[in-house]
Amino acid sequence: MTPLWKKPKPAAEVPAEPGLVVEEPGTGFCGAVIRCETGTVTLEDRFGKHRVFPLQPRGFLLEGRVVTLVRPPSGPARPARTASGSVAVPGARARVARAGRIYVEGRHDAELVEKVWGDDLRIEGVVVEYLEGVDDLPSIVAEFAPGPDARLGVLVDHLVPGTKEWRIAESVTSEHALVVGHPYIDVWQAVKPSSLGIGAWPAVPRGQDWKTGVCRALGWPENSGAVWQAILARVGSYKDLEPALLGRVEELIDFVTAQP
Repeated sequence: MTPLWKKPKPAAEVPAEPGLVVEEPGTGFCGAVIRCETGTVTLEDRFGKHRVFPLQPRGFLLEGRVVTLVRPPSGPARPARTASGSVAVPGARARVARAGRIYVEGRHDAELVEKVWGDDLRIEGVVVEYLEGVDDLPSIVAEFAPGPDARLGVLVDHLVPGTKEWRIAESVTSEHALVVGHPYIDVWQAVKPSSLGIGAWPAVPRGQDWKTGVCRALGWPENSGAVWQAILARVGSYKDLEPALLGRVEELIDFVTAQP
């Protein structure tokens, strides 16, 4: 695979199957494919508006990646899938936000969850917010006041038994508040190394900033914001993420959307 900081491969050709959600970068119009004819594709946005665009090379963005849409082969079309692997619902409207929420620890976590589960969360009406750390979690939970109709789910980085984070998580967990964690020091590690063109995430000595150590070991720029955007761009679907993160996010979505 092309290393993270090398020139990317040519745009992939993607069949314009019904339900596939893409963006036309020239206009910013984003919608699901509802029809593909010779030389054109028709998209429908979330407001029900239709636009017809030519099938040009490198003409669309799919989950942030430049792609070339092509007319799908004849025959029964397979149902389109969201980035999380769920069956897509063409033309589905976003549900009014639930009272329940999912909190994640930082902005990068929130961006990754949105990239992979965003379509599902909008259909379910689940809003994701970030905490910028877990120290204030008890007061946040107390103010939120979880209940049967307003469940709260929290995803914590590097949740290890015996740590401060573990004790905080245990203190706020209840019938209507669920705190789960993944084993990674940072959510960067939840992205499979193979998706980034590296053999493995490097070991960083204790006491050294983890992101800085990773960037130095891999020869990446020490601008964590730019590196994160490059990492995020390589995430196309759930297949690019480690199972330990996938399971926890799915668990939180199920918990928050469960009927009382």
